[in-house]
Amino acid sequence: MEAVDNKPGKLGGMFRALHYRNYRLFFVGQGISLIGTWMQQIALSWLVYRLTDSVFLLGAVTFSSQIPSFILGPFAGVIADRFERRKVLLVTQGLSMLQASTLAVLVLTETIQIWHVLTLSAVLGTINAFDMATRQAFVVQMVDQREDLSNAIALNSSMFNMARLVGPSIAGVLIAAVGEGMCILINAVSYIAVISSLLLMRLKPFERVVTDRKVWQSLQEGLAYTYNFAPIRALILIVALISLFGMPFSVMLPVFARDILHGDANTLGFLMGATGVGALAGAMFLAQRKSVVGLGRVILFTMPLFGVALLAFSFSTVLFVSLLLMLFVGFGMIVTMASCNTLLQTLVEDDKRGRVMSLYATAFMGMAPIGSMLSSSLAEIIGVSYTLAGCGLLCALSAIPFALQRTRLRRMVQPIYERLGIVPEIARGLQVASNLTAPSQEK
Repeated sequence: MEAVDNKPGKLGGMFRALHYRNYRLFFVGQGISLIGTWMQQIALSWLVYRLTDSVFLLGAVTFSSQIPSFILGPFAGVIADRFERRKVLLVTQGLSMLQASTLAVLVLTETIQIWHVLTLSAVLGTINAFDMATRQAFVVQMVDQREDLSNAIALNSSMFNMARLVGPSIAGVLIAAVGEGMCILINAVSYIAVISSLLLMRLKPFERVVTDRKVWQSLQEGLAYTYNFAPIRALILIVALISLFGMPFSVMLPVFARDILHGDANTLGFLMGATGVGALAGAMFLAQRKSVVGLGRVILFTMPLFGVALLAFSFSTVLFVSLLLMLFVGFGMIVTMASCNTLLQTLVEDDKRGRVMSLYATAFMGMAPIGSMLSSSLAEIIGVSYTLAGCGLLCALSAIPFALQRTRLRRMVQPIYERLGIVPEIARGLQVASNLTAPSQEK
């Protein structure tokens, strides 16, 4: 893998991962594609709510698109560890392009029905189960120096959230002007960018790991490794709790935009855009950090911040106040998720990376649909405001078990950081690690 003039100051410390040619290609291609992805997500949410006026069906669409990650995610990790990751990504991106194209045709020809949306969402969820686990494990192949890995993950998050800012803003305008179909068509075309970037990369020859273990044995090994090492287990649990209680907020945003804030598709775009601004600020905050040391303490701050911001947003009826609170929601969400990702990538052994990151993806994408169905069902009974308030409170309280484990987890992480050179001296390491609140590792 090539690094282009990896001297400090070339692009600045905040953007140091962009020194690597392969990572630059990935960054640009994925960035373009993600703008299309966010456009489609906004368009689909607005379409479903326009056609059905049902909060429950909004949750059902999210459930169908994400539950495959819960079921298939661990198996996807085995695939990511056994096969060339670039080829796996080329297949998943090509299939995603086909899915978006099919959806666009149905919407543009006005033949779309809710069962089409549910079916195609489930198809995309199945594809994403393999794509996300592989993509998380693939990042390490694009960055030669391990010390730049945390910066690469932070820049990934900034890219994701820049797209979250741009995509919904464009989608809001296009939906009002020409309808939802054009947004979905643009997403289908945007996959050309990421597929091209993958084809242009110069990677080291793939060396297949010869193993006589069956898929089920490999899966069991990955699960045992994750469960038996408390720091990794704690990080996966944090991601699962945030996804279960916190991520359903996005399902309910169309209801807040139309029925509580009395707006239209543009209002929904503004809310998502504000979340993107906050998340982008969070990603840039992480990108400027020089080390993973101290990320545990950061997580203990941002988890409650995310929950409290959601709680306050649930009772806001003023657009300006809602947009302001969405900034904090976006910041708290992305810093928590990205910090967990970064710590995991730092701690995990290379030969188990795909399987552990698939469990991260399962916790991230797999618990969200369960939360979406539970929250949307509850919202039909008690209303979206009280439902979201409860979600926010549970997110804030989820930080407590993590805080109680701080000392024990810090001691377990310490030897790994010493071995990797992240904490070069034992005495200095113990002093610095006193600021570490938990395990290691977004996305």
